[in-house]
Amino acid sequence: MTRAALTGSRFPTGNLWKILPLAMLVCATFVLPALAQEKDKLWRTLSVSGRGVETIPTTLAQVSLGVEIQGKTAQEVQQEAARRSSAVVAFLKSKNVEKLQTTGIRLNPVYSYTNNVQQITGYAANNTVSFRIPTEQAGTLLDDAVKAGATQINGISFVANDEAIAAAQKQALKEATQDARQQADAVFSALGFKSKEIVSIQINNATAPPPPMFLRAEAAKSADASTPVIGGEQQVEASVTLQISY
Repeated sequence: MTRAALTGSRFPTGNLWKILPLAMLVCATFVLPALAQEKDKLWRTLSVSGRGVETIPTTLAQVSLGVEIQGKTAQEVQQEAARRSSAVVAFLKSKNVEKLQTTGIRLNPVYSYTNNVQQITGYAANNTVSFRIPTEQAGTLLDDAVKAGATQINGISFVANDEAIAAAQKQALKEATQDARQQADAVFSALGFKSKEIVSIQINNATAPPPPMFLRAEAAKSADASTPVIGGEQQVEASVTLQISY
């Protein structure tokens, strides 16, 4: 007796049991090698990190200075600090300093202790700003800022300009990549393996570390000569991790 054919199918049900194993065998023939290749790529890889460092000259001074006023009442202290700070800011703007911003405004009571008793004897106000100026102009500008009303020089650091830092970051990345490749080649050579392809790239960082701040002191009441300010060098670092199959 002939078995009924499946509706919509060109194949009789009697042959279906012969066709299915063949189809599964064909699928397995293509899928299993592909999975084996993926597993081979996953397990036969070397991860190596390279480092690049570029040293560039600094051309800008990052300065922090401020005004501190002490007095009997909070109102008079705050008003005087605001007046003198406004004069300092106006002077700095006239010199076209870069990235001028307020970095702190404080008003605190001043205490004295008599027979272990704490008493408020006055108030102290402190306003600070930061800015950038070409290093060769920094000494004269600091002296003139004191004349304009600044009473504190809180710190100074030295940085390169943004364009120089960006160029140094790219160069440091190239050096980090080359360093990673050279390390990988040395390992493969020692083990008798050959590298195949880079399967992943990770940029860990490409930064210019914040420069240290120098010089924290009260501004001088007067100066016979310009304050000497000498810049230095800045390092830009980069790190790259490569994963290489073999």
